[in-house]
Amino acid sequence: MATRIDSHQHFWRPARGDYTWLRADVPALAPLVRDFMPQDLMPLLKAHDVVQTVLVQAADSEAETGFMLELAATHEAIGGVVGWVDLAKPDAAASLARMARHPKFKGVRPMLQDLPDDDWIARMPHRDAVQALVQLGLRFDALVKPRHLVPLLRFLKDWPQLPVVIDHAAKPPVGAHDSEAFAQWRNDIAALAALPQVCCKFSGLWGEAPPSTHGRIDAAVSAVRPVWEHLVECFGPARLMWGSDWPVLTLAGDYAGWIAVSQAFITQLSAGEQAQVWRGTAQRFYDLQTA
Repeated sequence: MATRIDSHQHFWRPARGDYTWLRADVPALAPLVRDFMPQDLMPLLKAHDVVQTVLVQAADSEAETGFMLELAATHEAIGGVVGWVDLAKPDAAASLARMARHPKFKGVRPMLQDLPDDDWIARMPHRDAVQALVQLGLRFDALVKPRHLVPLLRFLKDWPQLPVVIDHAAKPPVGAHDSEAFAQWRNDIAALAALPQVCCKFSGLWGEAPPSTHGRIDAAVSAVRPVWEHLVECFGPARLMWGSDWPVLTLAGDYAGWIAVSQAFITQLSAGEQAQVWRGTAQRFYDLQTA
């Protein structure tokens, strides 16, 4: 059995009140409007030999980052935390310096996909804040959709020292690989992959596939295959990392199912390449201490 690192998972407690996107009145999201905490995930990690995770923000508040760091301090399996800071604020650098004192704080994730300005990342981050990310050795998770890739490319060309990972492969139109939108995603992802500081997460893709694939491993494999093939061609195993996107994953399938979908592709690689995707890339990118 392969030892794995889950490079992308969440915990939340809706009663905390800062998950503005997590709305019970949206039927598609209603199953997620409950507590998802370590005791819910730990049995799944043990069952699938996942030795560490990266806990990623789900609210645009520094308070939630503090909540995640408290969880990380008491759960060894949480190897790193990706939090949130408003990078457009002049005092963002001070917030980053304060958070970076926690040994498991690894980086930040602006919720770019939810911002009204698709060009935000290219125009709004305060220069001192981005410089602080670089100087503090932190990383940048890009929560983007295909329409954000061109502005993201402009931003990254200005900051070649900043390590960046694209979450969920930028949420391409899974299952529509003959479409113009998919062709555009292929081109834009390839342009970003040409920058050596950019990695990509193989995560969140079952949820982007048509509902007809949900709960059906074979159907998910068929839908996701063109995405995987392009990602491995562009990034190679050394810049691809596996993640679950749990508990958002549960809208499409279960933890074991997503591992089965992923295995259909990853097991086609050499043993060393498989180890990179399952754990090595995430461990290196986030500088995780060995579990």
